Amino acid sequence: MLRWSIIFILIAIVGGVLGFAGVPTHIQGIAQVCFFVGMALFIGSLVARNFVHGHHHH
Repeated sequence: MLRWSIIFILIAIVGGVLGFAGVPTHIQGIAQVCFFVGMALFIGSLVARNFVHGHHHH
């Protein structure tokens, strides 16, 4: 899951750069969605990892 979050964040960065370069604005919208999805996956994976590791220490 962490790999997917990094991929989405990279897509968002590329989309943001293209948006600043004057490429049509719908790409920026897609980039924003990818960024939020990436961040959600990243946070989710961290929470899941902490949750799973937390249960190993009884």
